[in-house]
Amino acid sequence: MKQGTIWTKPFYYIVVFVVATISLYPILLMILSSFKTSAEIFKNPLGLPTSISLDTYRTLLSKVPFTTYFMNSVIVSVVSVALIIIVCSLAAFYIARFKFSWTNAIFFIFLLGMMIPIKLGIVPLFILMRDLGLINSLWSLIFMNVATGIPLTMLILTGFFRTMPVELEEAARMDGAGNIRILWHVLLPIMRPALGTVIIINFISAWNDFFFPLIFITEKAKMTIPIGMMSLFGEHSADWGSLFAGLTLASLPMILLFFIASKQFMEGLTAGAVK
Repeated sequence: MKQGTIWTKPFYYIVVFVVATISLYPILLMILSSFKTSAEIFKNPLGLPTSISLDTYRTLLSKVPFTTYFMNSVIVSVVSVALIIIVCSLAAFYIARFKFSWTNAIFFIFLLGMMIPIKLGIVPLFILMRDLGLINSLWSLIFMNVATGIPLTMLILTGFFRTMPVELEEAARMDGAGNIRILWHVLLPIMRPALGTVIIINFISAWNDFFFPLIFITEKAKMTIPIGMMSLFGEHSADWGSLFAGLTLASLPMILLFFIASKQFMEGLTAGAVK
């Protein structure tokens, strides 16, 4: 082992440990604060709770219909991600594998969604949703999440399709497989890194979305977690203990999803550089 490696390797470990501690500390602080009362949070915001009690969680469930908010967020996020994967898989496969004069123009139109902020068109979007009868409907949030998620997903999936060997498809066609069967049974199974990346990105974006539910949803029964948790803020005070309890419960699906798909997510981020 070289002399420089002996000294630099511990230094790298120290840097990684410091960065990981800084990144994870807010999550740990949120979880600890969920077991504190509001008075205890103000008195000792960075310390450990004096006792482990689930009173804040009971208060949360009694004050707001958190289960309803949670299920609405699950429905919106899961359906949005599923539609994005279906639409973008078909479109990216077409653009990457079928060479026509208009494919590059279609791909550029998809990428325009990354250049133009969709929030600039919120007034005509609101009028459109009103005319379609989708105000106070979860479908309005699903359609907006699909619209905002398609550009980046198209960029990632199209790049992956173009780097995959054409020989795989030619072998499948010799066995009598059609385009849909090739996409479903041959290409998508080996695109798990790309799919894991876009699933995590789009799920987190849909789960944390605050802007569109604020505009399109006014009924309490149709609210998602980001909007529903606003009811814990009073005119002069806020129930911080219950708020942190709600944030902790709301973070669990994202943390669980990341642990399940983290390997594919990391491979998806680095696959382009490796290839």
